[in-house]
Amino acid sequence: MATSAEWHEDYDKMSEEALNFSRAVKSVQEELEAVDWYNQRAQATRDDQLRRILEHNRDEEIEHAMMGLEYLRRINPVFDKHMRTYLFTKDDITEIEEKED
Repeated sequence: MATSAEWHEDYDKMSEEALNFSRAVKSVQEELEAVDWYNQRAQATRDDQLRRILEHNRDEEIEHAMMGLEYLRRINPVFDKHMRTYLFTKDDITEIEEKED
């Protein structure tokens, strides 16, 4: 049973595509939150072994987040357009936006 915390609209009225889009977005959000948690813990600990473990875990979560973003890029043309515009560039990000407008 879906809860209001998971869905803003009636779950039964949403298409499978909309549900999967939401699932992917939520997964990316959760992965990025985990990245932040592991990074904070790694920065805070004085134990070198634990720091290396936490950094490893953080980096695994980054991998998972990127997999989710790639899924979103593949299924959504707006994600695809903006990712192609901004990712892997060297120019100032706001200048790239100005060139696009």
